[in-house]
Amino acid sequence: MLQVNNPNYDAICLLGRQPELSIAELEQLYGAQNVHPFSNDAVRVQLPADFDIQRIGGTTKSGRIVAEFKHTDWPAASRAIIRYYDKAWATREGKTTLGISVYGQDVAPRDIQRTGLALKQALKKRGQSLRLVPNDAAALSTATSHHNKLGLSDNKVELLVVYGKRSMLVAESTGAQNISALAARDQGRPKRDAFVGMLPPKLALMMVNLSGLPADNAMSSRSGTILDPFCGTGVVLQEAALLGFDVYGTDLAEKMVDYSKANMQWLAQKHPIGQVQIEAGDAIEHRWKSPIDAVVAETYLGQPFSAPPAPDKLQKVVRIVSEITTKFLQNLSAQIEPGTPLCLAVPAWRDANGNFTHLPILHDIEELGYQWQPLEHVDVKHLAYYREDQIVARQLLILRKI
Repeated sequence: MLQVNNPNYDAICLLGRQPELSIAELEQLYGAQNVHPFSNDAVRVQLPADFDIQRIGGTTKSGRIVAEFKHTDWPAASRAIIRYYDKAWATREGKTTLGISVYGQDVAPRDIQRTGLALKQALKKRGQSLRLVPNDAAALSTATSHHNKLGLSDNKVELLVVYGKRSMLVAESTGAQNISALAARDQGRPKRDAFVGMLPPKLALMMVNLSGLPADNAMSSRSGTILDPFCGTGVVLQEAALLGFDVYGTDLAEKMVDYSKANMQWLAQKHPIGQVQIEAGDAIEHRWKSPIDAVVAETYLGQPFSAPPAPDKLQKVVRIVSEITTKFLQNLSAQIEPGTPLCLAVPAWRDANGNFTHLPILHDIEELGYQWQPLEHVDVKHLAYYREDQIVARQLLILRKI
């Protein structure tokens, strides 16, 4: 087993359902030079000491790397893990809860359990107690990890065993995504409206991070004002406020303005947040107040579809959405400073074969006064969030004002 130097900063991040978005978020927060794709499931990242997985949306689990193997099969890896922790935990006090998750290798859950049981027996001979979290699959679910508080204290440990192309990493979890808190921020808000669309809080959180603000990537000192010109029920405002930003929302519909205000008041009763400003305004003509440090929004997505529309119907919707989006971007461009970052969710329509129809204005981004923010590890022009049963996907535009 090869020891890895500086485990406090050398970490593994397990990626979400759409890995490209997860990688883009990590790159925007920590810089391309600190993000290294490791496998289909994970990236290796140099993380700051104050890293908090609950402040990012696209990473399901994270862990400090404690060891690296040359690529090996599971039986050999299992023996090495048992030897390592039998020695490392020789003087450990109190009962330990242990979970083991394996990624990138087809390992039967019973074989993973055997590893845990063998370690349990070895520690028992030393008079130490270990509780093993059972595996129903090679990797424990995010919910199981979170509910067992794995990675949140010294005596609640999850080993993340991640196979890459050339080596295998062993990391000790520093936490799993709190899906209960995300669900509460979604379903517990006093005002919701399915008709205008339900932007998931996890995606809104990712979009705030994808904007690239702040430039110094300091997770613990977020500051500035984020504008959402299509604020709806206030999901983006909510997630930006929880990260420490002041928020400014506008919406064409008075009802949505009232909903956002009610939801932000609800949030303020539960969490300390900064300044909140919400007002009525049509995004294609409204005059926003300064300062605006970043713009994060889900723009008008057009009408929902439960099945792929006929070509003439789709083209009509594309024209309407394109016109609104173009006028909005033109109006915004005249009011924000050069260099201002944006992350916008615009619609892209999937057909029965999974092919996308995109907004034609994507070819005119520079003519509208913007440029794509460069990303090294993913194609910034083709980032989309969707479920397999959805017709209307959310394409994410990561831009800067020229």
